[in-house]
Amino acid sequence: MQKAGRMPRRNLLGSHFRSNWQLYVMILVPIAFVILFKYAAYPGMRIAFMNYKPAKGYAGSEYVGFQTFEKIFRDKDFIRALKNSLIFNFADLLVGFPVPVILALMLNELRFPRYKKLSQTVLYLPHFLSWVIIASVALNLFKPETGLVNILLKNTGAIDKGIPFLTEKWHWSVTYLLIGVWQNMGWGSIIYLAAITGISPDLYEAATIDGAGRFRKIWNVTLPCIRGTMVTLLIMNLGRVMGSNFERLESFGNVQVKEVQYQLAIYIYEKGLAGGNFSRATAVGLFQSLTGLLLVLASDRVSKALGEDGLL
Repeated sequence: MQKAGRMPRRNLLGSHFRSNWQLYVMILVPIAFVILFKYAAYPGMRIAFMNYKPAKGYAGSEYVGFQTFEKIFRDKDFIRALKNSLIFNFADLLVGFPVPVILALMLNELRFPRYKKLSQTVLYLPHFLSWVIIASVALNLFKPETGLVNILLKNTGAIDKGIPFLTEKWHWSVTYLLIGVWQNMGWGSIIYLAAITGISPDLYEAATIDGAGRFRKIWNVTLPCIRGTMVTLLIMNLGRVMGSNFERLESFGNVQVKEVQYQLAIYIYEKGLAGGNFSRATAVGLFQSLTGLLLVLASDRVSKALGEDGLL
């Protein structure tokens, strides 16, 4: 029997929808984009199991099963691209994952609102810049002889000869990695700042009463409270270790560093799309997605075994 004065659930939902229908209409657009560009593309994955010819279409192209995958796994260029992608992505995760956390902690400790907002804007800006623009600026900064960085180092007597930041594979690898960390660290700190603002002030007050200083509060209050957010983002980042950014690689690439620049995005373009071999490009993309999914599931299970909530 329904209690007096309580609105039925159906009427409550209807009232909520009438009050917020504009929000539901607005969310239809991103939902449509997700359906169109994510789920609607699933039938096209069968290209990976066919000798696909665009002129013949799906019906006229020959079904070859796993032959395309067998050719890929025997291809030395694929092995090299896979090796480079894994090395760079794990290095990027190792170096780049802690930086947004540290940056968010530093921003949270700033006590002047205007300076804090200015710092956040300056740090977020690189995320919105194209890799072409970033690479162009980097090229002018890091040229061996005429780059601003090498000129300053020579004038201070730190070096006698220009450092080949972007023209020698080992220097290129470090420069490429650090520029990527710089580009993403500001944007990545947003989520951690949001998590930090959700921490109860009572915890900090209790820590102050116990005599904890600023660093002790960060270690004993802030970090434990945002640990769940850190685990979630770590799991999501592990799902991307098989990926690579073609625009970034192409913008920083040159013949002198081809050995380390050659990653899966370059392989897909050169051996797949540029050569009209859409079956190979789809097969490599499917391999990346499935491997990323397995990494996410495995890391989620490990996090739950360690007592965290996990992602799924």
